[in-house]
Amino acid sequence: MIKNNIKNIRQRILLATERCQRDPKEVIVLAVSKTKTTSDIKQAIAVGQDCFGENYIQEGVEKIQFLDNSDLTWHFIGSVQSNKSRLVAKYFDWCQSVDSIHCANRLNYQRTSFQKPLNILIQININNEQTKSGVSLEELSVLAEYVSQLPYLKLRGLMAIPALKETYHRQLTIYQKMSEAFQELRNTYASVDTLSLGMSYDMEAAIIAGSTMIRIGTAIFGSRIKE
Repeated sequence: MIKNNIKNIRQRILLATERCQRDPKEVIVLAVSKTKTTSDIKQAIAVGQDCFGENYIQEGVEKIQFLDNSDLTWHFIGSVQSNKSRLVAKYFDWCQSVDSIHCANRLNYQRTSFQKPLNILIQININNEQTKSGVSLEELSVLAEYVSQLPYLKLRGLMAIPALKETYHRQLTIYQKMSEAFQELRNTYASVDTLSLGMSYDMEAAIIAGSTMIRIGTAIFGSRIKE
């Protein structure tokens, strides 16, 4: 199932990029493996998937340690709790959910000089939803400037989880706002190259708007929760 699902995702990317005349190689698939087993992850690895995203720190660390594969890239995409930020800084390659100077400072302090800089995406709350984390577009420039100066972090771009809108057009309009912010950031910082936007149900609109990374969970692994 997982093999066929990944094949289907790649086909969807191909069709979406053809519509907007983009190279499909510009779009990275991040397999969201939260609550999934290492057996599931191994099935994805077997067909060439090498980027995985985890929402829960302890669960993610256990998988990273168990699989012990330097060819894999691990993204933390959940909320960074202060008491567990050390684990994000130590074990993950990317953190996609930085939303404050305090969070950035902790990750920078806890990342060791023996590791490569931790790749950082700033999370944007594009709809200003009270139930979601992230900074507003108005706050972005200050946080981006701060992160860019920290020695053990590397600013790579933006991430957002926009609310699902009633129509494709309204969804695309929100995503285009994110793309414009990403392009402005890219023009300011040479290290910026990643817009993490789009999931299983909305990846086409995200790709057409300019997303370079889509976070796919259900469409790869299904909705089964591990026991």
